[in-house]
Amino acid sequence: MEKNEGTPDRVLRIVIGIALLGVWAGMNVPYETVLLIVGLVALVTGLTGFCAIYKLLGISTCKEC
Repeated sequence: MEKNEGTPDRVLRIVIGIALLGVWAGMNVPYETVLLIVGLVALVTGLTGFCAIYKLLGISTCKEC
């Protein structure tokens, strides 16, 4: 997997992922499964620097790649 996310994109995804996982862990809401999935996807894509949807659409925010 080649990276297709730039640094600002990755940082934003990591922050959003951690925030959503924090909300998921702290609340008992009907949509908690959605928070878990979206939070994990955001966190994993931010940590790896690869987004499959970007790949399918031919998008890259990585200037160094």
